[in-house]
Amino acid sequence: MTEHPRDTPQFYLTAPAPCPYLPGRTERKVFTHLVGDRAPALNDLLSQGGFRRSQTIAYRPACENCHACVSVRVLVDEFDWTKSFRRVRDANTDLIGEMRAALPTSDQYSLFRRYLDSRHAEGGMASMSVLDYAMMIEDSHVKTRLVEYRRRGPDTSINGRGTGPLLGVALTDVLTDGLSMVYSFYDPDESDRSPGTYIILEHIMRAKALGLPYLYLGYWIDGSRKMHYKSRFQPQERLMPTGWNRA
Repeated sequence: MTEHPRDTPQFYLTAPAPCPYLPGRTERKVFTHLVGDRAPALNDLLSQGGFRRSQTIAYRPACENCHACVSVRVLVDEFDWTKSFRRVRDANTDLIGEMRAALPTSDQYSLFRRYLDSRHAEGGMASMSVLDYAMMIEDSHVKTRLVEYRRRGPDTSINGRGTGPLLGVALTDVLTDGLSMVYSFYDPDESDRSPGTYIILEHIMRAKALGLPYLYLGYWIDGSRKMHYKSRFQPQERLMPTGWNRA
C-alpha cells in the first residue's frame, strides 16, 4: 500500500452532477483541502493552476466531455480603461474601499441577503443562513481579506475609511502574484452605478497599488450569460492546456 506524507495534499473527484451554468450538461470537480501551515503556499500554487477556493476547499472542473470553464486573470499593469470603464469609475468616486480582516458582521449579512434575494433567489446560495455566511468568510487557512465599500467621509484622507451604510463587499484572497476575487456582493438598489463592475475595477487599481501583476476572476464560461462579463476586462490571460495564454 502506498503511503503519503501527512502534509502532501490528497486530491478527490466528485460524482457527476447537473451543471449550474450550461443546461443539459453534467459537471465533476477535482478538489483538495487547504488546511494547516502550508495552505497559503498551496493556494498560491493551485490558483496559478486554475483552481478556485471555497472555504478550506480548492477545486477545479474535471468534466470528461466539456472544457468550457476557463480560468482568467487580468493583466493589471496593461489594463485597458475603456470609455465605459472610466464612466463606471467616475460614477463611484464617492465610494472608498477599506481592506480589513475577514470577520463577518450583521451589516454584511443583511446586505448579502438583500443581494441574494434580488439577484440570485433561485441559486444554490439562496438558503444560506447567518452561520453559513460566517463560515464562508471565516473558514480559511490562507491570507483572506474583506474589502468593504462605503461612501467617503469628511475624514477619509486621515483614516482611509468610508462612512454611511455598507454598499458592497468583496471576499478576496491575497496571493503572491495577485488578488483573487472569491465572492462579492452589493446593494441591489445601487445598480445604476454598476457596483459589480466597479468592485472589479477597484480591485484592479488595488492590485496595481500593491505591485501585484494579476487579478484572478475565476472561470469564464463560453456560452454562459452569467460569466460573459469576465471577458470584458482586457487584456487578460486564459489558462489553456499549453499554459496561460493572452486572450
